[in-house]
Amino acid sequence: MQHQVAIVAAHWVYLAGVAVIVLTMIWRANVVVPSVLATFFVALAWSGSPVSALASIFNASFTAAKELFNIFLVIALMTALLNALKVLRSDVRMVEPFRAVMKNGHTAFFVLAGITYVISLFFWPTPAVPLVSAVLLPAAIAAGLPPLGGALAIAIAGQGMALSSDYVIGVAPGISAKAAGVAVSAATVADRALALSLITGLIALVLGYFAIRRFISPPDNRLLERWQAQSAGSELGKIEEEGTFDKADLARATGNDQQILTSDAQVTAELSEVDVKRRGWSKFFAIVTPIAFLCVIAVMVMSKLGIGHELKGGDAAALVGGVAAVLMICACFVTDNLRKFLDSSADHVTDGFVFAFKAMGSVLPIAGFFFLGAEPSLSAPILGVPANAAPNLLFELIQAAQGAIPNNQFLVAFGILIAGMITGIDGSGFAGLPLTGSLSGALAPTVGLDPATLAAVGQMGAVWTGGGTLVAWSSLIAVAGFARVPVFQIVQTVMIPVLVGLAVSTVSAVLIFH
Repeated sequence: MQHQVAIVAAHWVYLAGVAVIVLTMIWRANVVVPSVLATFFVALAWSGSPVSALASIFNASFTAAKELFNIFLVIALMTALLNALKVLRSDVRMVEPFRAVMKNGHTAFFVLAGITYVISLFFWPTPAVPLVSAVLLPAAIAAGLPPLGGALAIAIAGQGMALSSDYVIGVAPGISAKAAGVAVSAATVADRALALSLITGLIALVLGYFAIRRFISPPDNRLLERWQAQSAGSELGKIEEEGTFDKADLARATGNDQQILTSDAQVTAELSEVDVKRRGWSKFFAIVTPIAFLCVIAVMVMSKLGIGHELKGGDAAALVGGVAAVLMICACFVTDNLRKFLDSSADHVTDGFVFAFKAMGSVLPIAGFFFLGAEPSLSAPILGVPANAAPNLLFELIQAAQGAIPNNQFLVAFGILIAGMITGIDGSGFAGLPLTGSLSGALAPTVGLDPATLAAVGQMGAVWTGGGTLVAWSSLIAVAGFARVPVFQIVQTVMIPVLVGLAVSTVSAVLIFH
C-alpha cells in the first residue's frame, strides 16, 4: 500500500521550473539560465538555506557532468579520429566509390540516405552533412535527383534516423536513461530507440521519396551546372539566429575546408593532394575504419545474444571510444614523424573535447535541474544531503496526481512524444531529453509501461523535431545551405512523412515493448 505523498513548497517550485523551461523552449530561447535559476529556487525551497541553494547550482552541473562525462569522452575521441582521417583524405575515400553507384536519381536518393545514415551513426550528422554534400550530392544531382530530394535524404537519414537512436556514440540514450532512473539501462533505451528510429526513418524516407519522385530527371550534367549557379538563400542568416545551440555553425565549421567536388576529376585531384608516401595509408584507413566499427557493432549485437564478451553498463561506449582512440593514434603515426605524431595526436584529442563541449556543454545545467527532480541517488549530491533524506520531486508529483492521469498506455506514450516534440522546438534535439527521461521514469509505473520504452519514445520526439528535420532553425540550416534549397521548403516537404513515421513508431513501441 502506497503512503500518502506530502506535497511541499519544493514540489510546486520544481513544477513551476519545468513549466518555465518548457515555455522558454517554445519561445526558442536558451534554457540554461532558467535551469540554473530553477535549481536555485528548488534547493532554497527544500533546504531553506541560501548558502545550500547557491551550492546546488554548482552541484547540479557537477553531478550531471559526472554522470554524463563518458558521453563527452566518446564524442571527443570520435571527433579526433575523424580529424585524423581528414588529414589523410581517408574520409573522402570512404564515400567516393558510391559516386559510381548513382546511375539515376532514384538510386541516388537511397544511396545518399544510406551513406549519410552510416556516417552519422558513427560520427554524428555534424561532419556527415559537409562530407556527403561535398562528395556525393553533386553526383546525385547530375544523376537527376533534385536538390530538394538530396536535402530530404540527408536530413531524414542523418539528423533524423541516425541521431534519434544515436546507437553507437550513445549520447541521447545515455541522457534519457540517466534521467529516467538508475534502474533504466542506457543499452535498453538504445536498443528500443534504434528500432523506433528505423521504423520512423524508413516510413519517412519512403513517403519523402514519393513526394519528390515526379521531380527526378534523366541524368544530365547541365542539372549540376544549374545547381552550382544557385545561391544558398539569404534567409539562412536570419534563421540561424533563432535556434539556441548553434548546431548549424558547428556543422559548417566542420565543412569549412570541404571543397565541393562536382566531377570525378576533382575527386581525383582532391585525393592526389595526399603525399605519395601516404596514399597507401589513406586507402588503408578508408577500408580499416569502417571494418573496425562494423566489428564493434558485431560485438555489441553478439553480446546482446549472449555470445562472446558480455558488455555491461557503459562498456559499449567505452569500446567505441577505445577503437576510435587507437585508430586515431595509428592514423597520426603514419601521417607524421615520431615527434610531430605525438603533438598531432594530442591536438586532435583537444579539438575533440572543444567540439564535444560546444555541442553538449549547455546540456549540463539543464540535466542538473532535471536530475534534482529525479530519484534520490541523483538529487542527494545536488542538495548535499544523504540519499535517504533526499526527495524524489517529480515522482512524488506524479504519484499525487495519479488519479488525474489517464490509465491508457497509448495516451501516455503520445503524451511523452508530444512533450519531446515541444522541447525540440528550440532547435536542439538533446536539451529536452532530461525532461522526457524524467517524465518517463515517473509515468511508466502508473500505466504499466517500461520506462525505457517511454524514454525512447520521448527521445524520438525531441531529436526528430530539434535534431534537424521539423524546425527550420535547427541544424537543418546546414543541410539547406549545402543543398542550396530554401530551408522552409525542406520543412514543408518532410513534415508529413516524419509525423506519420513518429505516430507509427509510437504505436509500435506500445504494442511491441509494453
